[in-house]
Amino acid sequence: MKLYTIDTGFFKLDGGAMFGVVPKSIWQKTNPADARNLCTWATRLLLIEYGNSLILIDTALGDKQDDKFFGHYFRHGDASIDSSLAKLGFHRDDITDVILTHLHFDHCGGAVVRNGDRLSPAFNNARFWSNEKHWNWATNPNPREKASFLKENIMPLQESGQLNFVPDGQNFSEQIGLRYAYGHTEAMMLPQIEYKGKTILYMADLLPSVGHIPLPYVMSYDVRPLTTMEERQHYWEEIVDKEYILFLEHDPLHPCCTLQRTEKGIRLKDTFTLEDIG
Repeated sequence: MKLYTIDTGFFKLDGGAMFGVVPKSIWQKTNPADARNLCTWATRLLLIEYGNSLILIDTALGDKQDDKFFGHYFRHGDASIDSSLAKLGFHRDDITDVILTHLHFDHCGGAVVRNGDRLSPAFNNARFWSNEKHWNWATNPNPREKASFLKENIMPLQESGQLNFVPDGQNFSEQIGLRYAYGHTEAMMLPQIEYKGKTILYMADLLPSVGHIPLPYVMSYDVRPLTTMEERQHYWEEIVDKEYILFLEHDPLHPCCTLQRTEKGIRLKDTFTLEDIG
């Protein structure tokens, strides 16, 4: 097995929304905001080369929406899925599987491309993986999340016949497990990878950045914030006890981190890149 970081650039979201009830005077120390109160976030993906499979986790925002849409999110940076794959000697047609942690636009927008008036999957030879609970939630969205579940990001996957559901309680493969979280959205999947004798947990939106490690630092985007706190407490204890490495999708600076117990509770231990894992 080989793991690769796929950088796809950055975007911006309101700092207050990203930190919920935490005051700006506190969160701006780790995630400084611009004049519009927007903080920069990465769209960092994970690529897994596993036997004859090439598995991509999430697909970032994509580029098919109009200027008005992207005007809200200030997408920037030179990196893209295609450029990052090319640096590794891969092409998007080499991707065999795409695991979508959840179907919010910043995680699945790149799964679908626009060719003229036609929307089609961005990875011609890939199977796209979600789960039935989350799919049903996303395709019948509640008013709170409706703006994040865009039909043009989702329905073409089903219409193409490339969409698959991971059965309840089943792992993706022998070395790639699937954990779940329900506070941010219904049945968000967290891939758990056994790699070089270590366990890497892909955090998706359970931990957006190292600035979100304290338990109350929960996003306003979470549909069940108290559930998120409970899940984080459970996961954080397990992460420390079993010395997991966390892969961070949105942290603008740090691709990976570990946690430790301190007098203030569980906090950051180390930050490093995927390539630093020996």
